[in-house]
This record gives sequence, structure tokens and C-alpha cells, in this order.
Amino acid sequence: MPKDYPRSDRLASQIHRELSLLIRHALKDPRLAQPSILDVQVSRDLSSAKVYFSVLNEEDSTNTQQALNHAAGFLQRELGKSIKARITPRLSFIFDDTDIRGRTMDE
Repeated sequence: MPKDYPRSDRLASQIHRELSLLIRHALKDPRLAQPSILDVQVSRDLSSAKVYFSVLNEEDSTNTQQALNHAAGFLQRELGKSIKARITPRLSFIFDDTDIRGRTMDE
């Protein structure tokens, strides 16, 4: 009987929490524009995770994405220390502009 809440979803929510704290406190890259982690999707085999983020100004998105992808190895190592999982997923950061498009539609 399959579980109602699969392991990949549980791991994604834990990565979401820990990654938000790590980005806020451990990264000192000047290219970062205080990204907000919107969603984390972990593959079924737990080998990779897509991290969707947003920033307040769309102009800062490319620099922030470059900084996050550059720090992905460091973040993955720190996640491995804190989440106590056998496999730490490889992180890839994707800019999500749905909230920016929503604000422009409201205006």
C-alpha cells in the first residue's frame, strides 16, 4: 500500500526549510538579491532537486541564479550535514517569475 505522503515530498519540504536558512545566513555572495525559495521538487530516486526561487526585482534574477548555481556544491554539502539523509540531492536553481508577472498584471 503506497504512502499518502511520499519520501520525495518529505525530503523536499525539509530541503526547503534548511535551504532558506542556509541562503540567508551562510552565503555572503554580493550578487545575491535576497532570493525567496518558492518550491523544491525532488526526483523520485532522490538524486536531484529543482529549487524554484524568486527575487523582488527581475533585473537581479540572472545574477542571483548565477550565484546560487555557483554555490550549489557548498549548499549541497551543508544540506547533507543537516538533513541526515543517505543521499543528498544535486541542486539546480531555477528562476520563477510568476509573482512578478502577477504584480504587473495587477498594476
